[in-house]
Amino acid sequence: MKTGAWALTDSVGLLSDAAESTVNLVAAVVALIALTVAARPATERFLYGRAKAEYFSAAVEGLMIFVAAAVIMVTAVERFINPRPLENLGLGLVIVVIASLINGGVAVVLLRAGKAHNSITLRADGKHLMTDVITSAGVLLGVALVALTGWERLDPLIAFAVGVNIIVTGIGLLGESVSGLLDKALPDEDHEIITEVLRRRTDGTVTFHGLQTREAGQQKYMNVHVLVPDEWTVKRGHDYIEELEDELHGCLPDLTVLTHLEPISDPASYEDIPAQHVPIHGDDHDPTRPPEE
Repeated sequence: MKTGAWALTDSVGLLSDAAESTVNLVAAVVALIALTVAARPATERFLYGRAKAEYFSAAVEGLMIFVAAAVIMVTAVERFINPRPLENLGLGLVIVVIASLINGGVAVVLLRAGKAHNSITLRADGKHLMTDVITSAGVLLGVALVALTGWERLDPLIAFAVGVNIIVTGIGLLGESVSGLLDKALPDEDHEIITEVLRRRTDGTVTFHGLQTREAGQQKYMNVHVLVPDEWTVKRGHDYIEELEDELHGCLPDLTVLTHLEPISDPASYEDIPAQHVPIHGDDHDPTRPPEE
């Protein structure tokens, strides 16, 4: 629809809007492929599944945005140097308004689904569509001003501004996808939930340290060292960990918990704490030393 509006009006402002929507369309196909791959179960070759496929989708979309922005900005500069009158602006603007309303509805659906399923692909697509809606509003206003004032060079100026805005969006998408591929830690709110459970279970006999977290697409992972009394049997330690995992799953259903059981009084238990880990206790608790006898 937006491409049709550009063909009717010959406005580079509307061309920029159509180019961004074209990127959205291609990105949606890439997202569908990525989500299909990410949803496949684990296999002998991919023992942890393929959840990170979503990050490749966000990266592809980010790169496509840069290409679209470059085309828009080059076209805008050329049109600024050689301005041309616009045609059929009324009909063209009506078409863009209808297309933007459709995009806005789809963006809301995608953002809600992305939040519900913790999907970077759906969130990225939804954010990009919502940006497209905002961009369209600015383009509509600018092109309408061209019609009112007759200043033809305002049209390419609007297109150039759209190109800059698209680049900013692309940088954000690439940053998010790279962070995910590099095993970014879970959000602070998830850390607070996890550490609250561990603090609640810390007493004079059991404690925790070395908490690390990461996320891969929709999946969340954590590993932590569980320090228990030396005299506990393997079964008792195992039963305790099962209860701990059930409580954590109750708070964060998508969380995969990996634990390492250690004797609380053995100094060796305090020599393998990772250099980077999430603090669990307050300043009055030293997780690098066994508790005082």
